[in-house]
Parts: sequence; structure tokens; C-alpha cells
Amino acid sequence: MPDTILIVEDEQDVLDLVVYNLKKAGCHTVTARDGATGLTKARDLLPALIVLDLMLPQLEGTEVCKRLKADPKTAHIPILMLTAKAEEVDRILGLELGADDYVTKPFSPRELVLRVKKLLERARGGVKPAEQITHGDLVVDLAKHEVTFKDKPFDLTATEFKLLSTLMERRGRVQTRDRLLTDVWGYEGDVDTRTVDTHVRRLREKLGKAGDCIETVRGVGYRFTES
Repeated sequence: MPDTILIVEDEQDVLDLVVYNLKKAGCHTVTARDGATGLTKARDLLPALIVLDLMLPQLEGTEVCKRLKADPKTAHIPILMLTAKAEEVDRILGLELGADDYVTKPFSPRELVLRVKKLLERARGGVKPAEQITHGDLVVDLAKHEVTFKDKPFDLTATEFKLLSTLMERRGRVQTRDRLLTDVWGYEGDVDTRTVDTHVRRLREKLGKAGDCIETVRGVGYRFTES
């Protein structure tokens, strides 16, 4: 059975473009033209993934995302934000509310399909190793999918968890933005590397003092310090 993708988008031309390309990629699509309808369909259908516009009538995409992630019935559904708002504050807001990724308009249909596929693969794959990665008081429990610092848990998204565990596993080694896009997001090719910067910034904010261990190597990428 093909994966069911719910697309919540009020612009008909954009909606048609997304539907066409996802169907071409073998997905089954369901659509909604406003936030309230999208929220109802998400709860009724429990799709494999949701492509969610930020600016929607009746109920904004940010509120739809917030409600879906707060509901145990729908919290596991990956959400790809599709938005004309490219400003950093809007990207951070979407990620903070629980969105797993975002694409800004105008977008490449090929990149959109790639991101959808990678989110679906990640959702199906889960975390397999039953082990922990530790650095002082910072503990990443891969089996429980939990991060703690001095026994205080952090509420990280799936992408933030993957990003932190990848950096910690490779501590002391610089990870380029392109390498992180491939290993954390599963993207290859010409993809906006600001995705990495936005997630790292948000991850540092959530970790607080523990986030100081993530160093920026200017012009290259990021490194988890060994000290």
C-alpha cells in the first residue's frame, strides 16, 4: 500500500504541484485547503506524513502543528512545513513547535519529494541500537530515545535527537554541513545548508549550558568538543 500524505495548502496551484509530484513518486495524497479541515483529516486518517503550509485560513499552520504534536494520537506523524516565510525566526518557530523539516516557497518539486521520502524512511526505521552515548553529565539513550543532562530530560524533536547523537558519536571530528545533511536528514545534492544551521541553533538553545559542547567551525560545519 502506498503511503498516504496529507497536504494542507490553500494555494491551488501549489497544491496541484505538490499532489502531482507526490503521486508521481508513488504516494497516495489527501488534501485540505484550510487549517481546521487539515487538523480534522489528520486526526481521522492518521496519514504517514503531513505537508503543512504555514499561512492558512481558519487555523494557521503553526497552530495545526502545535495541536497535532500535543496529541498522543498524532504526535508521531512527521510534519514537513511548506512556507513562503523564509525568515529564520519562522523556521525556528516551526521546528520549535515540532515540525520535522521545512521547505520554503518557491521550491524544487524534486527536493520536496526527496525530503518527504527521507522523513518517511526515518519514521519507519526507528532507533535500533540499545546503547548510550555519554559525555560527562550529558547522556543520549538511543534505546529510550532520551537525552538528559545531570538527570534533567530535554524535549528534543526526532531530527534534533539524530543531530546530537551523530555529533556525539563523532566527537572531535568536524562534520561539514553537507555531511550532516546526508547523514542526519538523508539529503544529497543541492539542498540549502541553512537547514543545518537552524537546527543546531535550536538544539543549543534547548540544551542550555550543555549546548556549549557543539562548536562552530567557521566556513566548514560543526564539531562536538572532546574536552
